[in-house]
Amino acid sequence: MFHQEKKVFLIRRVILQFIKRNIRPFMQVSSKVLLLICFFSLGRGLSAQEIDSKKLITHISFLASDELMGRAPETDGGLQARKYIQEEFTSYGLKSQYLNFLQPFSFENRRTKKRVEGAANVVSFIAGSESRKIIVVTAHYDHVGIGVPNAEGDSIYNGADDNASGTSALLAISEYFSKHRPKHSMIFAALDAEEMGLQGAKALLEDFPFPLEDILLNINMDMVGRNEDGEIYASGTYQNPSLKPILESAAQGLFPKLLFGHDIPGTRSDDWTHSSDHGPFVDEGIPHIYFGVEDHKDYHQPSDDILGINPDFFSASANLILKCIITLDEELAKE
Repeated sequence: MFHQEKKVFLIRRVILQFIKRNIRPFMQVSSKVLLLICFFSLGRGLSAQEIDSKKLITHISFLASDELMGRAPETDGGLQARKYIQEEFTSYGLKSQYLNFLQPFSFENRRTKKRVEGAANVVSFIAGSESRKIIVVTAHYDHVGIGVPNAEGDSIYNGADDNASGTSALLAISEYFSKHRPKHSMIFAALDAEEMGLQGAKALLEDFPFPLEDILLNINMDMVGRNEDGEIYASGTYQNPSLKPILESAAQGLFPKLLFGHDIPGTRSDDWTHSSDHGPFVDEGIPHIYFGVEDHKDYHQPSDDILGINPDFFSASANLILKCIITLDEELAKE
């Protein structure tokens, strides 16, 4: 299966590259339409332990659209993203300890020294069937907004991979568990203001609705939508070695290839331990696994848009993460 899916991935990558080189400069066609054409040209059926890939693409197409203007906190685009996540959680029948799923918070912008008063996490909850211990699944929905135009005149930092991809995966995974009750309780938190210093994760833990001792594990997703080599990392097993064999078992024979690393202390920028919203969990002594790809040329550029996402890789990546979470939920319940 791994080799078959990798072959399909490579074919789709060629199609996407052709579109970028030959169609985008000359046609005013919606990027969402182009992406869906590529995705459905080589579709496959849905199994019992898979997310709805059509919805996954719908999520990222909206969250990374120009209309949301880069989803910076307190902007109209950020508010639209927040409302979209609220409506999705509501449609799945999820619960929350917060009114309308919203956990408002404020903080000082480190760069401007101005107070940000209108930030909010969007937080949902599923009670476990066997354990009150909690697996907290996180992804940040904010990005950096509008900046200096690039050579093509594009000034919108769409943040398709960073992190509309992780947020879309979080929505799809939460929908799956709304229909397949987990053994452990689960919190799904779409976090705000990650780009301003992991503020949403800090706020979540400062106002967590349960004792922090009840948190069994944090699963964080940040940039899971593209990789030229068909690889994704699960970082955090250096600190939590008992989780590695569980993840290896879950990922065996699957595409994309699951790698481990980027978590060794003292390796500076190669150490991802505090690079995203799992960082505050680490500081609280809470085990974590961070799913993400290595930086690419469009990282924090206006070119990180929907056409950079490889639909086949993204769908497979989200399903791989789902499989890992299912396996962790089942195996950790045995301990």
